[in-house]
Amino acid sequence: MKSRLLLLFVMIIGLSASGALAAGAEKPSHSEKEATQFIKEPLERKVILKRHYLDGEVSEEIVNETILSMEDFWAKYEDWQLVDQNSDEMVFKKQENDISPLMKVNGFFGISEDGTLSIFNGRPDNHPNIIHSFFQIDLGRLDSYHQKELLKGIPILNKNHYEEVIEAYKPYSVLKSKK
Repeated sequence: MKSRLLLLFVMIIGLSASGALAAGAEKPSHSEKEATQFIKEPLERKVILKRHYLDGEVSEEIVNETILSMEDFWAKYEDWQLVDQNSDEMVFKKQENDISPLMKVNGFFGISEDGTLSIFNGRPDNHPNIIHSFFQIDLGRLDSYHQKELLKGIPILNKNHYEEVIEAYKPYSVLKSKK
């Protein structure tokens, strides 16, 4: 009888121990949880970053990313909006509260042949390359100094200057003068 009780006791302990092991296997340890945050093999992705500027320009930068941790990857691009993705590439966009680098370097306000306030790539008298058009100006209401200034070209110095020039010429727009 003692041997049966001993055998029963050993079996109960054995079953309890195997149940504890099975329960332990179901719950990942702290180190296993950390490992799931990391990718087993680094992922290579082409990342396309599109910046949209106030002046309408869009710049595109292509970056080849090696992704070791998705958490770190998403943190890096938290200020960007994901617009497209497939197995090879991800496309992000960001609205910049500034004018484009092209405008800062070579942008000039001027007037096109039809009297429209426009932005030129270079001075309007030398480069008739219009980048962006705004509104037609009533040249009859505009004094000769401002007409000459627009014909020569007004350099775009920064975002504030860009906004100031547009606001300064809005009262001379053809739509405003007809009212």
